[in-house]
Amino acid sequence: MFDIDKAELLAFYTKFIEPWSVKILIALVIFIIGQLIAKIIAGVLGKVLRHTKLDKILVEFIQSLVNALLLIFVIVAALDQLGVNTNSVIAVLGAAGLAIGLALQGSLQNFAAGFMLLIFRPFKGGDFVEAAGTAGVIEKIGIFSTTLHTGDNKEVIIPNSAIYSSNIVNYSKRPTRRIDMIFSIGYEDDIRTARDVIASILKDEPRILPEPAPLIAVGELGASSVNLFVRPWVKTEDYWDVKFAVTEKIKLAFDESGITIPFPQMDIRWTTPPAP
Repeated sequence: MFDIDKAELLAFYTKFIEPWSVKILIALVIFIIGQLIAKIIAGVLGKVLRHTKLDKILVEFIQSLVNALLLIFVIVAALDQLGVNTNSVIAVLGAAGLAIGLALQGSLQNFAAGFMLLIFRPFKGGDFVEAAGTAGVIEKIGIFSTTLHTGDNKEVIIPNSAIYSSNIVNYSKRPTRRIDMIFSIGYEDDIRTARDVIASILKDEPRILPEPAPLIAVGELGASSVNLFVRPWVKTEDYWDVKFAVTEKIKLAFDESGITIPFPQMDIRWTTPPAP
């Protein structure tokens, strides 16, 4: 049997057990309460952001990011209460973050680009855009990539960094669009007659907007034709239907009016040298 000195036991309890028990208890309280506060703050922030125009994906991402950052702060505070050198912990976390960042550089670029796309919202789901050399309708905007489908129903997945680093043309952003068309007539045809035929077709098309008024003008005197520039305005969703319909109607009307659409032609002069 070991003889335990009560005085030594009391001294050990007073020197080690009691202070460490208090520290551990306080650290647990800090962690539990801090975790609850972090969830509450992140939840309140998420509710506030959901009432804004921010995308749902962006709201969830910001909420998770804020919760994670607050949780890290709570863990550091709890470790500090236990007497752990938090400077070393922060240094280790920083070094680990740097190593992970270097290893996942491409993914982080896509992540950052996706974050910027969700904030500035150059397009949204359902918009017809041209980005990174591809044109199509936006299906999904993700954190790392954006999915769209083309006119021939192909699904294309583009990394967000490729989209954000290139020009983005959003054809659906504005409520109206202008249709740019060029119709060529022969030099022997009457320009006023061709203009009246085009004006009549545009006037009879109900989907063409009266304001701004359609433009019909002689744009170019080409090598073999007079080129008429036709610029009507339509609603964005009517763009292609009106373009196809008006082009067909003008061609048929030109045929009925005897207005020719000339082929490219070249006059060649052949000169015979005089006989010696």
